[in-house]
Amino acid sequence: MSRPAPSAQASADAARTALRGLGALRDDLAALYRDLHAHPELSFAEHRTAAEVARRAGEFGYEVTTGVGRTGVVAALRNGPGPTVLLRADFDALPVTERTGLDYASTTEGVMHACGHDMHVSCLLGALKLLADARETWHGTVLGVFQPAEELGQGAQAMIDDGLYERFGTPDVVLGQHVGPFPAGTVGAHAGPAFAASDSLKVVLHGKGAHGSRPETSVDPVVMAASTVLRLQTIVSREIPGGETAVVTVGALNAGTKDNIIPDEAELKLNIRTYSEDVRTRVLTAVERIVRGEAAVAGAGREPDITETGSFPVLVNDAGAVARTMAAVGEVLGADRVMDPGPVTGSEDVGLFGTHGEVPVCYWLFGGADPAVFGAALAAGTLDRDIPSNHSPFFAPLVEPTLTTGVTALTTAALAWLDLR
Repeated sequence: MSRPAPSAQASADAARTALRGLGALRDDLAALYRDLHAHPELSFAEHRTAAEVARRAGEFGYEVTTGVGRTGVVAALRNGPGPTVLLRADFDALPVTERTGLDYASTTEGVMHACGHDMHVSCLLGALKLLADARETWHGTVLGVFQPAEELGQGAQAMIDDGLYERFGTPDVVLGQHVGPFPAGTVGAHAGPAFAASDSLKVVLHGKGAHGSRPETSVDPVVMAASTVLRLQTIVSREIPGGETAVVTVGALNAGTKDNIIPDEAELKLNIRTYSEDVRTRVLTAVERIVRGEAAVAGAGREPDITETGSFPVLVNDAGAVARTMAAVGEVLGADRVMDPGPVTGSEDVGLFGTHGEVPVCYWLFGGADPAVFGAALAAGTLDRDIPSNHSPFFAPLVEPTLTTGVTALTTAALAWLDLR
């Protein structure tokens, strides 16, 4: 039976003891981060990254299992009876051409760690090392879960389907973090719906092709697509209550091959972000109504095809888990460095680890932007222009103090849930 939860102060004291070893790790972790950044790998192809994670975790004394959910890695350290704490980092990259100009920029053409997953891996490996070295101070089990394919929204489910909990044990809490474009050295967690649900759709509008000189013989899918895009923008402004949040984005519109040919079809790719099932249903219903309605008005002879291409559930942070975790983190980093960022419209599949086993989740953000540059941009009102966001070809977290903050937060969070000696 686990002991009562340690106080924030006790957790912070244990963390400070463990963190004494961080100074000796900083250079190695920074080198690891730069190496991972230079060698990004796409979803479910993270073979080099997985091998490096497995090698290091094994050297730290963890029992390492590879190939979980295809390319995932699980590192387990069982240190007597007590709670099981799952620490998660994702490690896939994006099909983005890097434009940072860094001397450790991606060496893989058209692929980049544009979302900071390389930073997540480096921080988790640092935390695993510190927790292993301080194992005399705590009881329980630490599960380091290195997850593939977060960018596809498929990696967490793949690991679950591969028997993650049946093979390694159901955790008492799921903890994790994501680097973001706000000042390095700070962290933020929001209780309740914290990251939006995401739905991706492909819409194919069917028209009737013709010569560009004789549009009267056609049903023009380009015009149909243009009308559809404009009408879709009214969903949020005219169908969603002012107190609710939704985002509808048409990320791609593809049609035609030549200026004097009216094509047979046009393709739209949509992304939808919501926080509640009611709003999600309302938006998806409106999308289908508008797409089919515009096709009918245009005189299309065939119904449009609407296909779901991806989905992330809303990530709900457990209020008690956030309070307990952030109280300890604030004791170590300083309360002025812990904030509530509110719900963000980005999406994350880490919540599946919580819903699968009805396990509380605490997932937080930590800053990666240069504080001086961020402060100047904030004062000038140019944050969107001067501070690259995740998925930008210019996104590049400041190595320090981002690494130190991430390692500190993960280590402290874990010790807030383990039994302390």
